[in-house]
Amino acid sequence: MKRLNLLLLLCFLTLHTTAQQASKDDLVLVINTLESYKKAIEKLDTTGTGKLFASKSVVIESGKIEGRYQDYLAHHLGPELGDFKSFTFSDYKADVTVDLPYAFATETYKYTIVLKKDNSVIERKGVATTILKKENGSWKIWQTHTSARKP
Repeated sequence: MKRLNLLLLLCFLTLHTTAQQASKDDLVLVINTLESYKKAIEKLDTTGTGKLFASKSVVIESGKIEGRYQDYLAHHLGPELGDFKSFTFSDYKADVTVDLPYAFATETYKYTIVLKKDNSVIERKGVATTILKKENGSWKIWQTHTSARKP
């Protein structure tokens, strides 16, 4: 009986360790997805960012439901980035919880935009809550809600 209990304990510890490792790996992949999107915005180049979002994603920005990421990109983000000379994030922090098949992130940051037309500067403090879903082994942004205010 002692051997059986020991064997069961070892199996549980092995499974628990494997689950923890998967969770750490998923955490890194979720953070990489968020970071990839942030870097694209800073580059003012959204090429390939569609792959970071689920096909039925929802984007909410400062009190407005923008629709799917593809719609947001075509009607809001894409044209807006074209007006920017630069966009930089600072003081970025992300708090991420993975609860398969979802991950939940709260991001806080400051951002600075310089406009092309007159080099005027816009500074804001922002926050985002993002839900990601693991689909076919990849983490996709399923819903994101951002808001910002003057510092």
